[in-house]
Amino acid sequence: MAAAAAGLSWRRVSSFTGPVPRSRHGHRAVAIRELLIIFGGGNEGIADELHVYNTVTNQWFLPAVRGDIPPGCAAHGFVCDGTRILVFGGMVEYGRYSNDLYELQASRWLWKKVKPQAPSNGSPPCPRLGHSFSLYGNKCYLFGGLANESEDSNNNVPRYLNDFYELELQHGSGVVGWSIPVTKGILPSPRESHTAIVYCRKDVGSPKMYIFGGMCGCRLNDLWELDIETMTWSRPETKGTVPLPRSLHTANVIGNKMYVFGGWVPQSAGGEISAPDGEWKCTGSFSYLNLDTTEWIGLISDCQEDKSNLLPGPRAGHCAVAVGTRLYIWSGRDGYRKAWNNQVCCKDLWYLDTERPLAPSQVQLIRATTNSFQLKWDEVPTVEGYLLQLHADSPVPPVAGIPGTGVPETAVLSSQGGCSLHQSPQSLSSVPYPEMKVDHPSQANNLIPNNVQVALSSSSKVEGKEKVAAPENKVTQETLKNHSDATGFKESNAPSVLPVCTSSAQTSANVGELHALDKQSVNPDASVSSTVSSAQTMVTQQAVKTESSSTNGAVVKDETSLTTFNSKSEAAETAYVMPSARVNTGQTNDSHSSRAAQRPPVKTRDRRWYDVGIFKNNSAVVSQFYLLPEETLNINSKTEGEDVPDYRLLKKQDLFPGTVYRFRVAAINGCGVGPFSKISEFKTCIPGFPGAPSTVKITKSVDCIHLSWEPPASPSGNILEYSAYLAIRSTQLQENPSQLVFMRIYCGLKTSCIVTAAQLSNAHVDYTSRPAIVFRISAKNERGYGPATQVRWLQDMKASGSK
Repeated sequence: MAAAAAGLSWRRVSSFTGPVPRSRHGHRAVAIRELLIIFGGGNEGIADELHVYNTVTNQWFLPAVRGDIPPGCAAHGFVCDGTRILVFGGMVEYGRYSNDLYELQASRWLWKKVKPQAPSNGSPPCPRLGHSFSLYGNKCYLFGGLANESEDSNNNVPRYLNDFYELELQHGSGVVGWSIPVTKGILPSPRESHTAIVYCRKDVGSPKMYIFGGMCGCRLNDLWELDIETMTWSRPETKGTVPLPRSLHTANVIGNKMYVFGGWVPQSAGGEISAPDGEWKCTGSFSYLNLDTTEWIGLISDCQEDKSNLLPGPRAGHCAVAVGTRLYIWSGRDGYRKAWNNQVCCKDLWYLDTERPLAPSQVQLIRATTNSFQLKWDEVPTVEGYLLQLHADSPVPPVAGIPGTGVPETAVLSSQGGCSLHQSPQSLSSVPYPEMKVDHPSQANNLIPNNVQVALSSSSKVEGKEKVAAPENKVTQETLKNHSDATGFKESNAPSVLPVCTSSAQTSANVGELHALDKQSVNPDASVSSTVSSAQTMVTQQAVKTESSSTNGAVVKDETSLTTFNSKSEAAETAYVMPSARVNTGQTNDSHSSRAAQRPPVKTRDRRWYDVGIFKNNSAVVSQFYLLPEETLNINSKTEGEDVPDYRLLKKQDLFPGTVYRFRVAAINGCGVGPFSKISEFKTCIPGFPGAPSTVKITKSVDCIHLSWEPPASPSGNILEYSAYLAIRSTQLQENPSQLVFMRIYCGLKTSCIVTAAQLSNAHVDYTSRPAIVFRISAKNERGYGPATQVRWLQDMKASGSK
């Protein structure tokens, strides 16, 4: 057990903002996405406020609730179904219990008192406290609790209950009514202040409810199982050391484990104490039950309880909530007092990561320059940071190199439509937040500072600048030809790569076929992405904030890595094929995917991953990376969970223009570094080409839309023309959904165009994020076409129907 406890990494939340609720016991909490919602409990009176804690921003707030606001209560039932919460029963004042049922619509913070129908075969539940109230599907299951047999609240005559009720819910809001299920087997003995959880194994579809412990004159540590499909009670046989008898503990399911923390336990370590006035104490012991094997595993025993403030202190009547794989614990009483309303309560908030985080999504490209990338990836819940790594496609010198110059600039976007951005930050939850000022870390301060350790080792510290870099071979290029109307391209095989538009003479007649590249093409890199709602008109879009559920990352490549089509097959509107494939890194003008294998292989010692740094948020501006000492170079540079080096001791390398870099990212939590994402591949731009058009606006009319944009901020010469492209439906998309096909819908000097209803009728609706129609716009100067701006025009599919 000591070895198991040593692997735990409890964290006390020491920095938060907002109105912190007063410490208490007997409260209840649930989670809606990243929000902890706490209600009731008390000390020096029963609390009636609803408190919310945002686990992402570390902010407490008091939502402005309205409607049939319930009175304060303690030891009540509290369950969450989507964004609605149900509250049943509890103590409303000392000695007076309730059997009222309230519903909270958290999307509007609206309370409503609901009156379920009485059961056809008996009476509705009597007023009670300390019962369990568990949700599975569209039903809540009520078991046990403590009733007061006396009508005089000052003369408490306790009666322990073991009745069992089922409450059927209506979809979205409201309830149908109570029923008393007919069960088989022996009912658990009467009890209160027990725990009940519901678990359904993935390989066996029958859900089970597990009841553990509680109080019935003495504390209990028996485990009961209810098969919800057959309504059969049983006592499962368990292995391992059963936790001490307890009440007022918590139990939470994460994965296939039921984590049990705290509560009242016998003062002595031996045997069950039956005397009601026996010696009891609060405990900080911590165990879990493997629900697949019914084996108990002890993690923290009573003798290991906190003596160094590294573990939550002993407590009972606290709340515990699972947010993803992270377990939060807040408040509770830490000692025994005879007076219920005069307890010593804990004020602390703790969390424990129970397993390593999942792999993040692939790294996505927001913007590429000649010597930097702006990247993002989807957030992973409840993590402390992200480890970003890159792999250079060419040998990395042992010292910082000098960036190359004079290399042509082009780029390729992600195979799934690129990353999306929108004009204003998007809430992660449908639950409205109160007005509050939030500091969103800038790209410059996203790196975790030197004095912050992130669940790795004492040396896992990062410098306070957000830069990364890597050198690569230069690419030469002939003079670019004019942009052809019949261009198209198909990429070779690279992870997380995307399509692009090409310019210059072409060499193939059939869209989507892969051919050797005979002539150069310019590939507008969608280096800037944005998202526009279909309900909006005249919506200015700029690269402001990435969309959390956006698509996979993009790649930047020079024109020699693209296939093109025969200039004889010109048409007014041309399709562009963009498969998800590996990016080719040909070094000469006539090289392409079919010739990539002819490149001399990179030495084994150069095929390693380099740390860019540890980032607090899910975005990074990369212009440098860290070089490891010569003696540490190997093929597998970092494995999952390996400690991060002390970056202060490492040299940094700048990125080169026109160079392909591969990226991967892993999330970090209290358990360490998780698995890495799939690999994305991007290329730095080449000087001399125009930047991407900006400030894209979409105005919707009855039979068309108007698309407009502003010229690039850095034209690098005179703009000769613009091209706009629309992602269209294609049989190739059916074969490979990540392979987008683009049609050019405009070419000219104006900074606006009309997209007709006929063109829109052929548009492909991209579902990699929210449903959207995808446009790309790029500018051309004397050197050729520069990177494109990609716009995702969000569609209301319910209103408009499938395109």
